[in-house]
Amino acid sequence: MIRSFAVSTLTLLFSAAAAAQAPAPAAQAPAPAAPAAQSAAPAGDPAKGREKTRMCEGCHGVEGWRTAYPEVYHVPKIGGQHAAYIVQALHEYKNGDRTHPSMRAIAASLSDEDIVNLAAYFSRGGPQTTTASK
Repeated sequence: MIRSFAVSTLTLLFSAAAAAQAPAPAAQAPAPAAPAAQSAAPAGDPAKGREKTRMCEGCHGVEGWRTAYPEVYHVPKIGGQHAAYIVQALHEYKNGDRTHPSMRAIAASLSDEDIVNLAAYFSRGGPQTTTASK
């Protein structure tokens, strides 16, 4: 009986030591997600996107344009930008992850279809820009 107990104890100790030295089983790591800006954007209709650009062109259609609300900054050119980036940015304005007040208001008024259509239009070059006067 003592021998059986000793064997069982040694077996348990060796098993524990072996388990401690063995590499831990790899947890199933989730596949790395591609950044939204680099993944493919849903196909939109650039002609329908063009119909919605009036609210964009006042700032983004003027090369070198700066605005003073809510602070002075250069307005980025969006014509020629990747469609997936535009879709992501507009959704981030819409859900509040980006905080520019004018862009949040504009994005809030857009449907998901409007967003992909605008992205399709601007990713193909968008409007011809004019130069801001100084």
